[in-house]
Amino acid sequence: MKQVVIRKKKAAALRRRHPWVFSGAIKSTPEGVQDGDLVQVVGEDGEVFGAGHFQHGSIMVRMIVFGDTAPDQAFWNQRLQNAYDYRSTLGLTQRDDLNAYRLIHAEGDGLPGLVIDYYAGTAVVQCHSIGMHRAMEQIVNALRHAMGTQLSAIYDKSAETLPRNYSENIKNAYVWGEGAPNEVLEYGHTFQVDWETGQKTGFFLDQRENRQLLAQYAPGKKVLNTFCYTGGFSIYALQAGARQVESVDVSQTAMALTEQNVELGNFESGLHQSHTQDVMAFLKEAPADYDIVIVDPPAFAKNIKKRHNAVQGYKRLNALALQKVKPGGLLFTFSCSQVVDRALFSNTIVAAAHEAGRSARIMHQLSQPADHPVGIFHPEGEYLKGLVLYVD
Repeated sequence: MKQVVIRKKKAAALRRRHPWVFSGAIKSTPEGVQDGDLVQVVGEDGEVFGAGHFQHGSIMVRMIVFGDTAPDQAFWNQRLQNAYDYRSTLGLTQRDDLNAYRLIHAEGDGLPGLVIDYYAGTAVVQCHSIGMHRAMEQIVNALRHAMGTQLSAIYDKSAETLPRNYSENIKNAYVWGEGAPNEVLEYGHTFQVDWETGQKTGFFLDQRENRQLLAQYAPGKKVLNTFCYTGGFSIYALQAGARQVESVDVSQTAMALTEQNVELGNFESGLHQSHTQDVMAFLKEAPADYDIVIVDPPAFAKNIKKRHNAVQGYKRLNALALQKVKPGGLLFTFSCSQVVDRALFSNTIVAAAHEAGRSARIMHQLSQPADHPVGIFHPEGEYLKGLVLYVD
C-alpha cells in the first residue's frame, strides 16, 4: 500500500481511533495516489495507524482498519459477520413479523462509506466512497458468508451516492442473485419497498421505533403525516386505530407508494387521504384541528455552510405545524441533518414554539434505532434527532 503521512500535531485523533483523516492533517501523499486507492496511514516517525480509502476532499482518508494489518477477504468476512451478529443480538434477524433492517451503518459498524439495508432476502448495498465500491467483490463474498440462506440477492445502488466522474461509468444492478418481490414486514405492517428506483435504499428504516411509539398515541386520533414519503407513520397510525390519517408529500411517486401501502393494509375506506402538495403550502391552508402532527423533512443542510438557513427552515416549518395541533395534541418532529446537533435542534423548536405562541412539554427525546449505531469513537454518527411535544 502507498503511504499517507500525518502531521505530528494531528495524530491524536487517529490514536483515539477516529475514522476520518481530514486534508489538513496530512503532511504528504504519495505520488500517483488516486481516488479509491487503499492507503496506509502513518505518522512522521513511521508509526502505523492503519489503512483506509483515499479520496480527494475535506475528508481525505476514511479508515477501515487500525493497526498494521491489511484488509483481506478474512477481514471483510469478520466485519460483516460482526455486524450480523450485532443485529441478531438486537433480535432483528429471526423475527416472523419483521424482515427489514440496516445491516451495515458506515462508521457505526467500522466501515465508513458503506451502507447495507436488508429487505426480505435482498441486501441493498450503497457505497459512498470509490474505495468502498471497488471492494464490492469482497463485500458480496462477505455478505454471502454471513447471511447464508437468508440471502437471495444483492443489489448495488451506488450510482447516486458516488462522485460523478466515477459513477458515470457504473449502473445500479444486481451483483448476485435476481430481483425478488419487494414486500417487506415491519412489526407486522406490510410495505412495498422500491429499492431499485426509490430514495436512498428504498425505505426509511431509521424511523422504525419512532413509528412504533406513534402507534401508542394514535387510537381514535386525527393524524397528519407530512413529508410522508411511502407512508410509514401513516400505516402505523391506521393500524393502531386512528380515526383519520392525512399524508402529504410533494412527490407524486412517493404518494403513489403511500397509497399502495394503504391498500396493502386493507383499511376501512375513507380513513386515509393523500395530498400531493408542498408541505408548507398545505400547512398554511390546513385546519387547526389535528390531534397528532408528524414533521419528518429531508435533511435541510448537508454541510456547515447551510446550517443557518436550515435552522431558519426548521423554525418556520415547526411554528406552522404547532399552530395546527389541537390543545392537548402531539407534535412528532425530526431533523436528520447531521450538522444540526441535538442541542441546536431543541433550541430551534423552542424558538418555533415562541413564534407560534404555543406552550408545550417534551414527552420524548428520540433518535435513530440501534441498527443504525453510533460508533463510540465517532460521535458524528448521531444524525437523527426527534422530539415528541405535548402541545398546550
